[in-house]
Amino acid sequence: MGGATTARLEALTEGMAIPFGGDRVSFVDAALAKAFRPGDRLVVAPSTGELLHIPAADHALTARIVDRALEAFTALGQVSDAAVTRFFEAFAARLEDDAAFAPIAAANAQDVAGARVRSRAVGRLELTPVMRGDMIAGLRAWAAEPSSRGRVLERVTRPGFTVDQSTAPLGVVGFVFEGRPNVFADACGVLRGGNAAVFRIGSDALGTARAIAEAALTPALVQAGLPTGAVGLIESPAHAAGWALFADPRLSLAVARGSGPAVELLGAIARAAGTPVSLHGTGGAWMVADGAADPDRLFAALFHSLDRKVCNTTNVVCLTADAAPSLMPVVLAALEAAGGRRSGRVLHATPPAMELLPSGLAQPLAEAELGQEWEWDETPEVSLCVAADLLAAASLFNAWSPRLAASLISEDAAAQAAFHRWVDAPFTSDGFTRWVDGQYALDRPELGLSNWSAGRLFARSAILSGDGVHTVRTRVRQTDPDLDRGGAPTPERRR
Repeated sequence: MGGATTARLEALTEGMAIPFGGDRVSFVDAALAKAFRPGDRLVVAPSTGELLHIPAADHALTARIVDRALEAFTALGQVSDAAVTRFFEAFAARLEDDAAFAPIAAANAQDVAGARVRSRAVGRLELTPVMRGDMIAGLRAWAAEPSSRGRVLERVTRPGFTVDQSTAPLGVVGFVFEGRPNVFADACGVLRGGNAAVFRIGSDALGTARAIAEAALTPALVQAGLPTGAVGLIESPAHAAGWALFADPRLSLAVARGSGPAVELLGAIARAAGTPVSLHGTGGAWMVADGAADPDRLFAALFHSLDRKVCNTTNVVCLTADAAPSLMPVVLAALEAAGGRRSGRVLHATPPAMELLPSGLAQPLAEAELGQEWEWDETPEVSLCVAADLLAAASLFNAWSPRLAASLISEDAAAQAAFHRWVDAPFTSDGFTRWVDGQYALDRPELGLSNWSAGRLFARSAILSGDGVHTVRTRVRQTDPDLDRGGAPTPERRR
């Protein structure tokens, strides 16, 4: 084992070799060498070797917010559960009050207008009355939820002592997410369990997030008597701020949601820093129908799965070969109806599916492209494929999908049971796919949904909610003072 010396990186030169992964090297290009300044940080993406430049200002800003969150986390240990409840109630009340909400609405309108100028989709960005109502309902759900702090999970009684396993706050949770203002409120659910949170939101929604913090969030913290650092917003549009946050080893959990590659990169950065991650990236649900499918049920399930584009929207429709000729018209009718309430529809089809479609109705798609998630805003877009049988359909899902959600439309109970066993997904159903949502299904606002693209999750649901962010403490109460692992008796105490 060789010795090592360390020094601080003060400059980069073009062509400089940066080792990573134990046996690989990345090289500094001219642009990075020119931009790097003393005090800046360089992070290497562990899997790709991409060199990520974090300017000193972004690092310092992020570090200050995490500093405040750590102080707040300690202070939250002295805060009553009733005070946390008052925070959620006050936050909800401010979002519900039109006067308090007015600057938030104005900021959101400006964010939406800016996104449209940049030709960005705004379906998830626009803070509609429905989204506002969901945010308020979610906060009130947290107000009504019992605290998870100190909840006894298990009690073991032993001769002379008892052992309690109970929940405890985890620490500071870092969030990086795309332009969805509702997540900013939903993720505050980690406070219910005594945790603190730090957010970095995409540039599209930064103005809205800032307005929510100023008009509703921070006043609610103050009103409830909670430390204002308990929820921190990193007010920087730079991706480097997100990298700096996830590279901070003081985080107890890193949560990322957004586009697949960006989320994977953030997760890799956090893992390299030794921080556990919960990643919520690539989505796109699959809907499979076999020969025992009820055509009316299939029509309804597909129609109701295409109302808007989110991760649980149906992305691929797969028919078994025996059912495809009779069910393809049902699928096309459902797509036409879904397009009618939006703005048309776009179809992609693999060769076996193309054979059953009128010429020119769909764009050709290779089987290996079934993993493509269609990011539509107004025009529903789906892929169609045909599988030899139900097992082949499950195999296609396991091979090409993001392994998030799969639905089987079939009246055959045995087929339903087999499909549930065969598909490698955390979410399965026998109807529409849009049910995959923590608040909708479980009445608990979600921090995000995890797929199984990087392997199954260890000992937790793929729905991450605020009450799922905890650690476990073990406490012993000794009733027999003479306990001794070696069996020795207690000697007489000398007076």
